Amino acid sequence: MMFNFRRFSAVLKARNLEFWRDRAALGWNLLFPFLLVAGFAFVFSGEPKAEYKVGVLQQSTVLDTTQHPLLTTRFVEFVPYQAEALARQRLAHHQIDLVLDLAAKRYVVNPDSAKGYLVEKILLQQWPGAMREEVTGQAIRYVDFVLPGILGMNMMFSCLFGVGYVLVRYRKNSVLKRLQATPLTALEFVGAQVVSRLAIVLAIAGVVFVSCQQLFGLMMLGSYALLLLVAALGALSMIALALLIASRLQSEELTGGLLNMTSWPMMILSGVWFSLEGAPAAVQWFAQLFPLTHLVSAARAVMLDGAGFADVSVQLGVMAAMSLVFLMAAAALFRWAGDGR
Repeated sequence: MMFNFRRFSAVLKARNLEFWRDRAALGWNLLFPFLLVAGFAFVFSGEPKAEYKVGVLQQSTVLDTTQHPLLTTRFVEFVPYQAEALARQRLAHHQIDLVLDLAAKRYVVNPDSAKGYLVEKILLQQWPGAMREEVTGQAIRYVDFVLPGILGMNMMFSCLFGVGYVLVRYRKNSVLKRLQATPLTALEFVGAQVVSRLAIVLAIAGVVFVSCQQLFGLMMLGSYALLLLVAALGALSMIALALLIASRLQSEELTGGLLNMTSWPMMILSGVWFSLEGAPAAVQWFAQLFPLTHLVSAARAVMLDGAGFADVSVQLGVMAAMSLVFLMAAAALFRWAGDGR
């Protein structure tokens, strides 16, 4: 029996590849908790967030603290607003505690806000004689704030793991090899995966949203059609990302590690559970690279601020661009058998 060096090299290469894949998966599972703790420490390493937030009406987007000594008050965050209607809307929903109009020497307060009551007392000590106006409205509860993030996170896991694992399992079980023998092209197969998973994700998210709205009376100030468009583009971008990750992988262990490495930073840095306003600027910039960030911010704007299409057009454009880039890359890198074959 002659020694087949080519076959021996192929077997050795496959064993070495499997060895390093298993080690990579094990290393990720051991390293992940440390990366998670380090990430949280970096995100919350900035200055403590102010207890009170006050809107200041002015034409410029940069606040000039020399306008009045009141603007140097400690533990109060002053936010410039060019549109008074937007500032009043946020005040009515308890998103800010007071609105100042320094030029007209007047302020607007929500009498139902406990923080607004305290900020007003501080204001009157330094600004006696200011004219007082009131605005009322329904307060935004934490459940109203967090539900878009939870729905987005659920869509993310369903898209990434539902598509990534299925595709790798098909490849590992030689299902894709059999499909390769048919006239089906890689683009057609990828497109079918996108359409089927998108329908499932939107149906599940819709059922959960309607159920929560009936149970908790969620605030919904915007258009349901626009919210559906935001959800569809967000799900599409994450499905495309999952297809890109699993475009040529054959190891379920490595795929699981890569999907976890992708999903966990998104879950932490995309504003699912808390706002990133107090995080360092580098963290806020990095969060813009995730499709979940744009999905959650656009959904909250539609639900809580009554935003229209123009208000969330940037987020919609970013998610559409991500979807297109990920899908094109996934179709170009797709392999029926994996490992570059």
